[in-house]
Amino acid sequence: MKVLLEGLLPRLFPELRFFCVPHEGKQDLEKSVPRKLRAWREPGVRFVVIRDNDGGDCAALKQHLQSLCSDGQRKDSLVRIACQELEAWYLGEPDALADAFEQESLRGIGKKARYRDPDAVARPSDELERLAPAFQKVSGARLMARHLTRERNQSRSFHATLDGIGQMHTDMQQGERN
Repeated sequence: MKVLLEGLLPRLFPELRFFCVPHEGKQDLEKSVPRKLRAWREPGVRFVVIRDNDGGDCAALKQHLQSLCSDGQRKDSLVRIACQELEAWYLGEPDALADAFEQESLRGIGKKARYRDPDAVARPSDELERLAPAFQKVSGARLMARHLTRERNQSRSFHATLDGIGQMHTDMQQGERN
């Protein structure tokens, strides 16, 4: 996620200043969110917490993460869930996949019923490994960051994440002007 965001956000939000704090898995993230949010004292900073759903209950997971942000005294934090995995965002844009992996056959996967709703694919990373044998999580994130777009992507969770970050960025810019 960190690799993708560090490549993608500067392209989509050139004026956004951000810092990604990586975690060693879901348990590390959940354990550290309240502590890190409480300790971060820089004025004007906002937080975005993004986590894969991995087959769980999306609404319950989001509520749990929001409660962790509240425990960290940062109710203004944005929580977003990548359904089911980050890699669903890649399946949501077959042209970007084809360009990133230089594999023309990937352009047509969006027409197949199983990929029309990329957020419903149970294990997107497994699908990507099958479709693009060269796919690896970190290098794939780096490649996909160069190619993903808001206009062509069909993943609802991708759009919810970018829309939330965009709104937060706009609110912060307006706050700086006032």
